[in-house]
Amino acid sequence: MDVFDVPAVPEWLPQHLRDEGIESLYPPQGEAVEAGVTEGESLVASIPTASGKTLIAELAMFSAVARGGKALYIVPLRALASEKKAEFEAFEQYGLSVGVSTGNYDSDGEWLAQKDVIVATSEKVDSLVRNGAPWIDQLDCVVADEVHLVDDRNRGPTLEVTLAKLRGRNPNLQVVALSATIGNADELADWLDAALVDSAWRPIDLRKGVHYGQALHFDDGTQEELRVKSSEKPTAAIVRDTLTDDVDAEGNVVEAGGSTLVFVNSRRNAEAAAKRLANVTSPHLAGDELAALAEVAEEIRGVSDTETSDDLADAVEKGAAFHHAGLASQHRELVEEAFRDRLVKCVCATPTLAAGVNTPSRRVVVRDWRRYSGDAGGMQPLSVLEVHQMMGRAGRPGLDPYGEAVLLANSHDELDELFERYVWAEPEPVRSKLAAEPAMRTHLLATIASGFADSRETLVDFLEQTLYATQTNESGRLEQVMDDMLRYLEVNDFIEETESGRLKATGLGHTVSRLYLDPMSAATIIDGLQQAETPSALGLYHLVCRTPDMYQLYLRSGEREEFTMEAYEREGELLGDAPSEFEESRFDDWLSALKTAMLLEDWANETDEDRITERYGVGPGDIRGKVDTAEWLLGAAESLAGELGLGSAASVREAKKRVEYGVRDELIDLAGVRGVGRKRARRLFEAGIGTRSELRNADKSVVLAALRNRPKTAETVLANAGHQHPEMDDVTPDPDAAPDDVAEPRHDDSDDDQSSLGDF
Repeated sequence: MDVFDVPAVPEWLPQHLRDEGIESLYPPQGEAVEAGVTEGESLVASIPTASGKTLIAELAMFSAVARGGKALYIVPLRALASEKKAEFEAFEQYGLSVGVSTGNYDSDGEWLAQKDVIVATSEKVDSLVRNGAPWIDQLDCVVADEVHLVDDRNRGPTLEVTLAKLRGRNPNLQVVALSATIGNADELADWLDAALVDSAWRPIDLRKGVHYGQALHFDDGTQEELRVKSSEKPTAAIVRDTLTDDVDAEGNVVEAGGSTLVFVNSRRNAEAAAKRLANVTSPHLAGDELAALAEVAEEIRGVSDTETSDDLADAVEKGAAFHHAGLASQHRELVEEAFRDRLVKCVCATPTLAAGVNTPSRRVVVRDWRRYSGDAGGMQPLSVLEVHQMMGRAGRPGLDPYGEAVLLANSHDELDELFERYVWAEPEPVRSKLAAEPAMRTHLLATIASGFADSRETLVDFLEQTLYATQTNESGRLEQVMDDMLRYLEVNDFIEETESGRLKATGLGHTVSRLYLDPMSAATIIDGLQQAETPSALGLYHLVCRTPDMYQLYLRSGEREEFTMEAYEREGELLGDAPSEFEESRFDDWLSALKTAMLLEDWANETDEDRITERYGVGPGDIRGKVDTAEWLLGAAESLAGELGLGSAASVREAKKRVEYGVRDELIDLAGVRGVGRKRARRLFEAGIGTRSELRNADKSVVLAALRNRPKTAETVLANAGHQHPEMDDVTPDPDAAPDDVAEPRHDDSDDDQSSLGDF
């Protein structure tokens, strides 16, 4: 279908697409248009990665906007939200306005009302519904990207309930659900009352197969020699082969080498594999690539003072990298950009990279097809859906002539097994996880508090609109879980029954829903806050770390004894009664929460980042995640303390500020100045500047010296503090105010420290 033949789109869109080199639609895109996606019809598109899902979304959204409507694009990850926003902003030249919202769960996002296209995570959309964002009722089109994640036990129920609520609020809402891998796309289409485009078409070939022996065995029955040298591992041989140019008999390059994405099952394996494979990629780098990679590596080292940062930079200098959730977000962004630019030739990643972020490669190697499962107590095979998501990263139009995705076999029997288990297999059906108790108690309270339902009968009616209700064969299961959770909410004073028999949220219940808390987290926090008027920072950190909303650090081998001793030594600071050591599971959870709390305490005591990562066995991204979650939960605890009139609110507020800035209490005021943060605050404090007010009126020579003789930094900090004359022209640093960690004055404005956690 020619782009100028697409009906009901904005008049500027066809020419824009043609200017971008798109003259006709791919077959699945054409099917979507024929199904009415540009005319307001709902659609489920189950098509391979790189087959044009984003353009289907754009056709739907921009057509809705052209009709005077508003569109919402729901993504599973914050990183994907930023990526999509950047893509959609290319259309602002035509008067389209784009907004993105991913955090601050107690906001109604009023500013988004003026935007034509809004990009948000499913959690953020859920929170906007809870907080009564009025523009939610004005939505005409909602796109759900990676919709197969309704199968995820943690995030799936939120996406499922959010879509059900949006459809309930907007009966004529167009829903466009996108996924590369849905085993039961027809069920999702039935649930959403949508047309279905289910296609295996790709713009370039993707061959799937298995490497065994000295050859690649493909799903089309062909084999290609790919020899593994005596000193090599198969992954290294595949990366080497992918990088090698194909030449003809005259020595002319027929096909330039490409990049490789290697999926492994743990962070440690990702780091170790990248270190080894850097020796494979390094000889294939040209001089200009080496120079560019050196710059990227320097940026990576500047993100955090940790061994992880240094190890990543060392690998990147040689053209390889690792990618996992333990990295800081800036680390991941730098790696992804360098990989897309084909500077980094090989990335070793955990499966998180398969979740939608645009990282194309010539070849994908699924090195590890088993991973550890705590539930199973051992190694378990990955799902077909996960492996196909990884394989779908191979090959991108305009970048690769083809894509290849391979697993690795150690025996002929395993070769046959991998073909049967993954290469030839269809993805598993997507199944709702809504009936799990944590999801049910959370979403029941939100549904009652936001006025979607006010009785058991209307709750049942609402739940009948969910995917779970269309899939379950367990008669009464949903109502049984619902009734159990309603009792829990009532016992904890989050809901009550009126004289007329209606269900309504209490004032406390409204607060819990608005704060986006799991009701069990709220109950845990309230119980703890009622036990002490002036709890310690550690006590508060441990309290929020015991909630279901905090993902705790696990106890490594040998740590149970260490943290048991810590628990007894600091028992008086902890809020609540510790479980008995004989209740092994509960006691271990208590210790895991303590370990997580002590990480937060170390951060708030200004312990160096590298010491924290070493002591707790985490990466800089883990610190960021724990601090973000603790800041949110402590903010919620402060609101709950205020709601209940508890005297602990001031202690909670101070603990929140300390963990937010990563400082001791004497630096809270100073660290709150934008651009200062933990390390610069300490330097200024040691130079005799202890408050925002003192900084506002400080001697500029003292500030310049304390900030390591960096004029631009000093000017910015003084301006943010409200100094009347922040300019540093002709200012000489006061030698008596220079920090001890600087051997001699520096006159450039580069900075190797982190002014704040946000600069990781």
